[in-house]
Amino acid sequence: MSLYRLTVSQLREGLLKKSFNPKEILDDCIQRIEKIDHLLNAFPIKCFDKAYDQVKKLDEIKEIDFEKYPLFGIPVGVKDLNDIKDVRTTQGSYLFENYIPLKDDNIVSSMRENGALFPGKTNVPEHGFGATTTNDLFGTTNNPYSLGKSCGASSGGTAVSIASQMVPLAMGSDFAGSLRTPASFCNIVGMRPSVGFVPTSRRGMGWSPFDVEGPMARNITDLKILLSGMVKNCNLDPIPTATIDKLDLQKQPKKLNLKNLKVAFSHDLGFAPMSNLCISEFDNKINLISSFFKSIEFAHPEMSKADKTFYLLRGIGFVNDFSEINDKNPGSLGNVIVDELKRASEITIKDIGWAMSEHTKIFRNAEKFFESYDLLITPAASVPPFNHDEEYPKKIDTKNMDNYLKWEAISYGVTLFGGPSIVIPCGSFKNGLPFGIQLISKKNSDINLIDIAYSLEDSFKDISSFYFDANDYDFEV
Repeated sequence: MSLYRLTVSQLREGLLKKSFNPKEILDDCIQRIEKIDHLLNAFPIKCFDKAYDQVKKLDEIKEIDFEKYPLFGIPVGVKDLNDIKDVRTTQGSYLFENYIPLKDDNIVSSMRENGALFPGKTNVPEHGFGATTTNDLFGTTNNPYSLGKSCGASSGGTAVSIASQMVPLAMGSDFAGSLRTPASFCNIVGMRPSVGFVPTSRRGMGWSPFDVEGPMARNITDLKILLSGMVKNCNLDPIPTATIDKLDLQKQPKKLNLKNLKVAFSHDLGFAPMSNLCISEFDNKINLISSFFKSIEFAHPEMSKADKTFYLLRGIGFVNDFSEINDKNPGSLGNVIVDELKRASEITIKDIGWAMSEHTKIFRNAEKFFESYDLLITPAASVPPFNHDEEYPKKIDTKNMDNYLKWEAISYGVTLFGGPSIVIPCGSFKNGLPFGIQLISKKNSDINLIDIAYSLEDSFKDISSFYFDANDYDFEV
């Protein structure tokens, strides 16, 4: 039996029936990694011995209780921005090539306590910033659907590790689309939770609502299982934690009647660049699913000042995170970060005040918008997966992009809402590359959005061109 092909639900069932044990699951995943990762480069840091040590500790648990240990015996990839005790955290940078943390960060600690096994760290762009997952330390991670194409960033290694079935689950993080774009490019599911839903100690600017941690998986049921294993109270996160019913979080997603939903669609949120190819593909998909819902309408919140707002607030973070490194180690940072620092150096106090005020307006506009609509659906990315030799899409159709991030406006616009968004596979382009859609709802409606995504995922089974089963696709040498 190829255990790496099984879903988390199937692995759990097999563990309960004693059809196999955690070591056999880990063996199979490691064999898979050793067989294909030299072509994909999703796992540049491997810690197999430490994962086997985790298995030995699991042996002390005689009775499997998935409510108490939701990730029991499940291999989970960890993004190389997060700390695993005694395993390198490099951030894809030579500056941290030999950094070995003395303890887990709180997300990894939570997953470990919930029974997860960590075979390795997944690749990221330098310090997590870039349009594709590549760095000088480890090289480029390839899209399993087309090795010459980007897998997105910065959770690209995470997405590829799941899409190629090296691990059933892996964690990502999301600032401007770092989790959602890779999910779309690699035909998997990924969730950016509401700010505060997954408390984190990793956010450098603790009060910033932009950087969140989230789950990635092959399907929504598995995604919710990983999310339940990531959530842990953390007094080092100053953002108030959302009120979460832990029992509800651990339940199987519910099948909802989609006919009860009032749904808004938008190509571009009124401001984001979007390729004609993606607009056309999105329209084709919407035509096929529009009858699922009570009502549909093309609408979106007011977003005309989203670009300026996001860039100013993001710039503050760059100054905080990288200005000291750049001063002490000139030439040690990549062009993407250096260019961002140059732009950020021009920000004034007046700019900051304006941006914080405008962000508040955008958030409140979104909350008012969701009083009229249960769901907003957009394309998950503005372009299909692009070639590796492109640093980023510098032009979308005839429009030049001002910077490496502009092409992801369809994602970072949603970041400003503060609420949850989930990317799910929605078929493919004519060339066979994955196409995803982004589902968005009001702040702290995370569990309901998971149920909506699960219901849509189930409904897609009736549309043959939409339905994706990981077992239908198997990347082989």
